[in-house]
Amino acid sequence: MTQSLSFARHGDKRNSDFFNEYLVKLLEERDRSGLTDNIHEIDAMMITVDPGHSIRYIAELALMTPYHYLVTLESESHWTHILRIDMNSPDFLVREVKDPNTRGIFRSLNEVYPIGQHKPNSRYMGEILRVSDLHDVVQCQQDREFRFFSQDEVRKLELPGNLAIGKPSPYTHNIVAYMERPKDQIRTYALGISSIRDDVQEAYLAAKEKQAELGIDKLILPIDHLATRVYSQNREVAILEYLSLSSYYYWGSYDITDQNSSTNVTKSVHHSDEMRSPAKVFTANNTPYFVNHLEKLPSPTETFVRNYGPRLHHLAIAVSDETLPQDQHGMDNIDFVVSQIASQGRNFLLDVIGSKEDGLKQIFSSASEHSSLIIEYVQRFGDFQGFFTKDNVAELTRAAGVEEELIQLQAASKA
Repeated sequence: MTQSLSFARHGDKRNSDFFNEYLVKLLEERDRSGLTDNIHEIDAMMITVDPGHSIRYIAELALMTPYHYLVTLESESHWTHILRIDMNSPDFLVREVKDPNTRGIFRSLNEVYPIGQHKPNSRYMGEILRVSDLHDVVQCQQDREFRFFSQDEVRKLELPGNLAIGKPSPYTHNIVAYMERPKDQIRTYALGISSIRDDVQEAYLAAKEKQAELGIDKLILPIDHLATRVYSQNREVAILEYLSLSSYYYWGSYDITDQNSSTNVTKSVHHSDEMRSPAKVFTANNTPYFVNHLEKLPSPTETFVRNYGPRLHHLAIAVSDETLPQDQHGMDNIDFVVSQIASQGRNFLLDVIGSKEDGLKQIFSSASEHSSLIIEYVQRFGDFQGFFTKDNVAELTRAAGVEEELIQLQAASKA
């Protein structure tokens, strides 16, 4: 039986007595129930974009990440494009709504937020986790009072029929789905008519050719972590909820005092390599927005949540630390990758921060016009095992907050 509490704890953020008590109770019970050993890695991530945006978003991902276009599944009101690196990394499912007037639960999660409503169908939906026994996992989670969409609801939502899909979290607005799959079996998604679309393939191939021409195709690695922003009061319960739904453990939390926030990390108990199953990071303000006028503290994280709703903020992509024979660019790999992508017109929120001496370098791109997601690049040097330095994450948070203010002003001018 896996011992989920056997991993070292990191960080300086103080948690409440409630969190510390239920972290132990929930993970011990999860281990005893067999859920920890029945639930494995993240098999796929799902995102929806507005009509007319999926092809350009796939081209963007093909240039900036290692993902390849595999196939398109067409249902009555959606196209679902399957992107894959290999069977050792999660798939990426990009869903496009055909009709801009299509309404549903995921759209409603956007429409109550002032910036989120401008891209009503554009949102990260959540993760699909691989399980050994789907029936046992669902039964156990239902006994623990988690709720799932019925099979009829899954059909109406036009999501793959071979998934068990949980209702959106009240804390993150993301879903967790389960798919039964033996480790040596290929991933398949029971949805719609399968085809390779010529227009998608053309955009994908052009982006991959450009990626190779820029000399960055061998330097960009799979996803390192997924970072979700939540309200300050939901930080601890969002972490505990995800640990209850997954087989992840609590790695630790750091207080980022300069930006009035904390960064909280969970990792897979089964895979020490994040590129096999990305870490899940939760970021939250230390204080709620309504005390800002009294405390005069920065509030970039809470401002993001108030404008977009609780949701995924960025995908972090790893950059290789190896020097390949063709790498004669005379700079660290991350600097070269960023300079080459910037040459194609993609903006970044700041210069690459960190150093080889610090153990890692990081940078945020500007938010995608298609998905609203930021891409972070991170290069670790040598045997550095952490996710950030406190100086780095403070600067990244500040830069994202500046862009957030500009987007808010632009949205207000259009209202």
